[in-house]
Amino acid sequence: MVATMTSRPTERQEWVAPGVDVTGWRSRVDELLNRRPAVGLAVGVVRQGGLVSFRGHGVADIVSRTPVTEDTVFRIASITKTFTAIAVMQLHERGFVDLDAPANDYLRAYRLVPAKRGFRPATVRHLLTHTAGLAEVVPPWGVVLPDWGESVKVGRPLPSLAEYYRGQLRIAADPGTRFVYGDHSPATLGQLVEDVSGQTLAGYFREHIFEPLGMADSDLGRSDRVRSRLATGYDFGASGPKPVPDREFVTAGAASVYSTPRDMARYVAALLGGGANDHGAVLKPATLAMMFAPQFQPDPRLPGMGLGFFRADLGGRPVVEHRGVMPGFNSQIVVAPDQGVGVMAFTNGAKDPALWLMTESMGLLGWLIGAPDAAIRTDVPQHPELWPDICGWYGPDAGLGDIRLRGMIGAGAEVFVRGGRLTLRYLTPVPVMYRGFPLHPDDHDDPYAFRMDFSEFGIGTTRVVFRHAPGAAAVDLNLELMPLSLRKRPARLNPRLWATGALGALGATTAAIAVRQYRR
Repeated sequence: MVATMTSRPTERQEWVAPGVDVTGWRSRVDELLNRRPAVGLAVGVVRQGGLVSFRGHGVADIVSRTPVTEDTVFRIASITKTFTAIAVMQLHERGFVDLDAPANDYLRAYRLVPAKRGFRPATVRHLLTHTAGLAEVVPPWGVVLPDWGESVKVGRPLPSLAEYYRGQLRIAADPGTRFVYGDHSPATLGQLVEDVSGQTLAGYFREHIFEPLGMADSDLGRSDRVRSRLATGYDFGASGPKPVPDREFVTAGAASVYSTPRDMARYVAALLGGGANDHGAVLKPATLAMMFAPQFQPDPRLPGMGLGFFRADLGGRPVVEHRGVMPGFNSQIVVAPDQGVGVMAFTNGAKDPALWLMTESMGLLGWLIGAPDAAIRTDVPQHPELWPDICGWYGPDAGLGDIRLRGMIGAGAEVFVRGGRLTLRYLTPVPVMYRGFPLHPDDHDDPYAFRMDFSEFGIGTTRVVFRHAPGAAAVDLNLELMPLSLRKRPARLNPRLWATGALGALGATTAAIAVRQYRR
């Protein structure tokens, strides 16, 4: 390994292993930091053997000027969900948990209670794919509370999930029928691990995941092991970065792991190594492959969801990923199992990192494996003869109160023709979303596949595909951004008029809350 330390260690720590393009790596990260100013950023490249390139930029704490290094502790937020999923799959390997059995068969602390008769039981697999029918916000009034009511100030007593849910968690939709991302499915999986194993979730993680993988500086919760090197989280305001008040989450299995880049590199190495790294193993290769395989797809043309991991396509290569977003901290892991390489990134303060950190990490990984960018194509013909079939209003299923989805798309999506181009707009009072985005043809062999350009938001491009029966009009619209569908509704029910009129202020407020509280 060749070290290339800079002369200003309070601003940057960097090293690159032999065989890695030093100039290219440095240039890519410098350009990222030019586009995306950050108080502190740690980014690394991992191969099966471990960390091969690392860059620590900026500070973990502005007051003390502590530099970001491989040993800085970050809150990895929702990447915690992948650890909880691995814990469940360990119990599955040992024969203690059947993925297709009702989760209530294993839960002791509280029950999953269907809102209607006739709902099928919510299984463990449903919980692992965010299709168990649980609402995003519990209780509903949590939408107006910090972190949707799921957290308390550091130092205050943290209620158990049994206390928080008051003994039961409501299933609002028939399990297996729709995707709603949130914290309550993985939190429930964490409770399941405790109820089946007889250990606390923190103790289980330490014994069965952290120690076997050599993650000595990681914990679930703010233990003495992580407290002294914990970075301060910052938000960007009009006068620059300001510290974010720190809180602890009741939904620990969804959001509460603390870790370092050094430890997370060992975790990513295990994901690339079939469940094992140089220190030990946590899963069998076949089990991890099952987690990476598609388990829920609204449409087979889109990557969909694995077990605990999101799936994506990077220039025709399958990758799995998960991000973590909470006030002051953002994190991302992106892994290309077939190429044996992954990228990880962590920041403790930047402007809207929830929008760009995944895209930038994907870009770094694409550069490493030689994958072409997912660009808007200009060589695929338009098919105006199909536009009458595609145009119309597509609405989400009602009943779940998915604040994140509603904040993005409001009452749904409308496809129409403007200026001779097929266009999609979201029926929301947020002007930039209602303005609309051109639908660019994306596949010579599939005239119902398109791509939208969200580059102005830092997201890059994203795919949209329409499903239709032979000889019939399109019946639903499927989004790559999240594995969900919007169904075509009768034109007479199109809510466009009220969505931009009397309810505009309410819709804008909902969208603002969703953006402010966005966490994944």
